[in-house]
Amino acid sequence: MTGQLSAARAAWPSNPAKDALRRRIQARRQAGPLPDGDRTARALQLCAGRQVVAVYASLPAEPDSWALIEALAAAGTRILLPVLGREPDWAWFEGPERLEPARRGIQQPRGERLGAAALAQAEWIWIPGLAATRGGERLGTGGGWYDRALRHSAATAPVGVLLFDGELLDQVPTDPWDRRVDWVLTASDTLGVE
Repeated sequence: MTGQLSAARAAWPSNPAKDALRRRIQARRQAGPLPDGDRTARALQLCAGRQVVAVYASLPAEPDSWALIEALAAAGTRILLPVLGREPDWAWFEGPERLEPARRGIQQPRGERLGAAALAQAEWIWIPGLAATRGGERLGTGGGWYDRALRHSAATAPVGVLLFDGELLDQVPTDPWDRRVDWVLTASDTLGVE
């Protein structure tokens, strides 16, 4: 698996400016818990009424996505979670008891793999990030997994990123393949990108 991940990263050239900003934000996140505020409630309001929502499975130092996953599941929404590998893949969330740790300890479903094209079913997509701008440029966690995955999304599906306060920046370094987001939610702010 390590060889596959190295090959996937090699396909997306390194960007020193991105790498430096990633290290700075990750160090801040690792330094201690940051408040989530009412971000989950606001995220839930934005995607309310959607039948299928794709959500990332957060790690402890990331903005929490598990409360959102639980609330969506309780509302009867079908949830696509990423299946991490060299190429994007998805599976249905079928409850916490049907999850297993994958790369970096990220939880993923044990169920049937649906392939990259399954993302086209999502009517709303929440993705991770380390920073974003008011214009929708997003700094991802590295490797380009979500940039490749979003090629399979429906054109009408809004894409949102969940961040901590202080991660909405005036600019972030970008590359031509970086996909903009439509919504940025910090712990205290909701920003629709035009």
